[in-house]
Amino acid sequence: MGMSRAASLSADEFDYEFVPETDQSFENALANARDGRRLSVADGVELITTGTDTPGIDPERKELVLEAADRRRAEVVGEEVTFVANVNNNVTTACNTGCLFCNFKDTAHQFETEHDADHAGFTKTLEESREIVADAVERGVYEVTSVSGLHPGLALNEEHHELLDPENPELNYKPPGVYDTPPATYEEYIRGMAETGAHVHSMTPEEVEHAQRGADWDYEHVYRELHDAGLDTVPGTAAEILVDEVRDVICPGKIDTGEWVESMEAAASVGLPMTATIMYGHVENAMHRVKHLQVVRDLQDRTGNITEFVPLSFVHQNTPLHEHGVVETGASREEDELMIAVSRLFLDNVEHVQSSWVKYGDEHGMKLLNCGADDFMGTILSEEITKRAGGEYGEFRSFDDYVEMIEAIGRVPVERSTDYTERRRVTGDGPHGPTLGPEADGTPLL
Repeated sequence: MGMSRAASLSADEFDYEFVPETDQSFENALANARDGRRLSVADGVELITTGTDTPGIDPERKELVLEAADRRRAEVVGEEVTFVANVNNNVTTACNTGCLFCNFKDTAHQFETEHDADHAGFTKTLEESREIVADAVERGVYEVTSVSGLHPGLALNEEHHELLDPENPELNYKPPGVYDTPPATYEEYIRGMAETGAHVHSMTPEEVEHAQRGADWDYEHVYRELHDAGLDTVPGTAAEILVDEVRDVICPGKIDTGEWVESMEAAASVGLPMTATIMYGHVENAMHRVKHLQVVRDLQDRTGNITEFVPLSFVHQNTPLHEHGVVETGASREEDELMIAVSRLFLDNVEHVQSSWVKYGDEHGMKLLNCGADDFMGTILSEEITKRAGGEYGEFRSFDDYVEMIEAIGRVPVERSTDYTERRRVTGDGPHGPTLGPEADGTPLL
């Protein structure tokens, strides 16, 4: 029903409670979307499948959904396409969570001093992490995005280390000294990055769960401590699909939907703006995708704290899901377009929807800017996660690239801050460079 072959095959294999069947019609759902009424889950399913009354995606109906979403985008945010000058600084790949969609992590025991075989993973020292960010800030970068593996030696702070018992296997903890490169604490990494002047966008709900394991703390305590250390905004990743029957398949070791939501609400209560994501195109169906959107919309109703929604198309090539034959391919281009479009139409309380050129590539990513998206990600001086999963697209995007591509589709390029509170139209002849970063002066990044 309008899903990739892999997703539909996988959905048949699993005995899901939620399936893409509704009592709504595509025509009524489209009318609700065009008239600006708040969409129901049934409306969303009809739109994202182009009608559950017919198999596959109907090309003519799809165009009607994309037109409605593009019109809504124009009404909400106008013709501007935003982007941010940022660097990725993932501090470790060590992780024991075992998510089947991921090829970023390396099993943590390989990092231990007693393990002598080679591996491709890394843990950055506090100084290495800080230097990477400081160098980027000096070149004009505004934001550092830092999302890392759940290293067993990572703890919130020294107090947390004292509370963790390495003899308790449920805690997934070993002292830092066990490892070739002992990790610093979360607070130290955040403080080190913040001291460079960069805006620190870090600590997903999953990382915050890791930073309070074995302690009698709640998520709010952890976010408050990290905020005091210099954390500025929170990436709402680790969301994958916010329906537990799908999470039980692809990431059984991760927090569940309720815990993800609780963590995000805690970030909001501390005053940390946040993003929200969806990772789609694996074993979920259309109903799961729309129920995920409903979780995000309800969270935004309660917090008003989500600055942007980021659909992430599953990059399957080197992942365990693909290697085990569970998933043959990711989402189709038509599914990407409908995911962006229905995100715009369904999330009537989230202003910005992102098209990720790292996941979609330039040509397809630009097309999605005409399907309801209005943000085109960031410069990303390093992007390790998608690359290790088999992503084929580049690791860097210059301001001149941005200006050329955005103006080519008749839109207005705008440099932004992470939380969208600072914006600057990029005009005139190039070369162009960032101006919003703490040391930015308009000099091109490269």
